[in-house]
Amino acid sequence: MKRLFIITLILSIPILGVAQSVEDINKPTVAELDQIEPFSEGLAAVKKGNEWGFINEDGQLVIGFRGDLVWNRIADAANYGVESIEAPKFKDGLCAIKTIKEDGIARYGFIDKKGKIVVPTEFLNVSQFNDGHAVGIYERKELRGKNPFQLKIYDYEFTEVVVNQAGEMLWPIQERENIVMSRKLFKLPELGAKMISKDLLAVKDKSNKWKIVKPNLQVENKGMAN
Repeated sequence: MKRLFIITLILSIPILGVAQSVEDINKPTVAELDQIEPFSEGLAAVKKGNEWGFINEDGQLVIGFRGDLVWNRIADAANYGVESIEAPKFKDGLCAIKTIKEDGIARYGFIDKKGKIVVPTEFLNVSQFNDGHAVGIYERKELRGKNPFQLKIYDYEFTEVVVNQAGEMLWPIQERENIVMSRKLFKLPELGAKMISKDLLAVKDKSNKWKIVKPNLQVENKGMAN
């Protein structure tokens, strides 16, 4: 009874000389959220409907709600590409996004903490950044001609690469095959390599065995994107 009296007394005291209700003193900075994630690098992802945004540590929405942030209702933690991302999160100052291209297949890239795209959405799968680098599958295509129905036919090449935070492809890891670029038949290709330290790669070969590779990431292979 004594505790109830104290709480009642506190709530009856005017704040700054003005009587306020509990609702008034708990006015939200962002409301009607469906999900709130823990803070990472000073920002926390918040979900409204099927869109996500980010709040800062003052509770202010600093990246507005958008539908291109990468998340999975059922994330696959055994993988380390986009399928492992349960909710949007910044790592090394970058957060994964996706764009559905004209062929109906998603490509992935990254935004910075201002919501600006800094790594273009041009990877079929990509890891999150760690120590300034990520691994992605880059697609290179060349128009071969048109079929009898006047639909464009492309030749594709796929390379698994190391990419930096500026979106520059620094190092080719391995060529990738058997990726079908048809919306009906497309299956997200799993990454076959991962950064295990700032300067070391673990690469899975065709026999499904791992090997350790030490790439020279100080040398930018700018010709890869051509």
